[in-house]
Amino acid sequence: SLFRLKDLELAKLGDSDVHVKMLAAPINPADINMIQGTYPILSPLPAVGGNEGVGEVLEVGRCVAALKPGDWVIPASTGLGTWRTQGVFPEETLLKVPSDIPVLSAATLSVNPCTAYRMLTDFQSLAPGDSVIQNAANSGVGQAVIQIAKAFGIKTINVVRDRPDLPKLVERLMALGADHVITEEMLRKPEMKDLFKSIPKPRLALNCVGGKSTTEMLRHLQPKGTMVTYGGMAKQPVMVPVSAFIFRDVRLRGFWMTQWKKDHAQDQESLAGMMDALCQLIRRGQLTAPACTKVPLQDYKAALEASMKPFTSSKQILLL
Repeated sequence: SLFRLKDLELAKLGDSDVHVKMLAAPINPADINMIQGTYPILSPLPAVGGNEGVGEVLEVGRCVAALKPGDWVIPASTGLGTWRTQGVFPEETLLKVPSDIPVLSAATLSVNPCTAYRMLTDFQSLAPGDSVIQNAANSGVGQAVIQIAKAFGIKTINVVRDRPDLPKLVERLMALGADHVITEEMLRKPEMKDLFKSIPKPRLALNCVGGKSTTEMLRHLQPKGTMVTYGGMAKQPVMVPVSAFIFRDVRLRGFWMTQWKKDHAQDQESLAGMMDALCQLIRRGQLTAPACTKVPLQDYKAALEASMKPFTSSKQILLL
């Protein structure tokens, strides 16, 4: 195992530092990839795992103006190391979030909902009544896409892998606001024509699988539609029929939240605007945390194992 639970000395609080008591931190696939070394960011080892979570400010250095004790904070960028009970962090590595939203919503805010929000707004100007198709629709990002799209009046076609408890999953995604939930196999069936009698073909496809799934989704994209790839769970390349490029002029783009945050590091307004919009949705009950299993920190081994199982539909959240 690459993981150990360790007791460390807290760093001294510098003038621009913030002492934070962590409240909750999820285990995301990217956290595991980072530790396995298959992610484009490597923290110098030994490192603390976890890129996401929420904490409460206990104390601030004398030059810190924007934060005060009692405030809730989340990481401003990747690599903070959130799987810890307390930490001392430079002020610029933290973002203030309202403390009147549920703790699990705050703990899972900085990666998946942000990714969903950016992909829905940055690639196609979608209007109410337009539709979006996505695979791995039950992932954290997928669940956020369903809810944010619903709030924007955009229809979602949600592709999931066939599984033993499929009806239960369909019911859960419909309850979140999904318009259609279909399996990968259905994507290839002629019945898809019937589906598009009631809703327009999508102008945007969101792909985090790759391989066959992606090629099948592309077939249903409108001319000049865009497919955004943000993950590759099948570990297979994206294959595009030449005809889709020539006769339908589809656009293929990629998205990585870490890069977006780097590109907008100087642009505090767009970050604040997005966080504000997401917190409003959370307050209105239009965006909920994904299904979560709360795990005390000392049971971290079980939590890590559970998070790597296939067909998991519950996110493991370390309570700190």
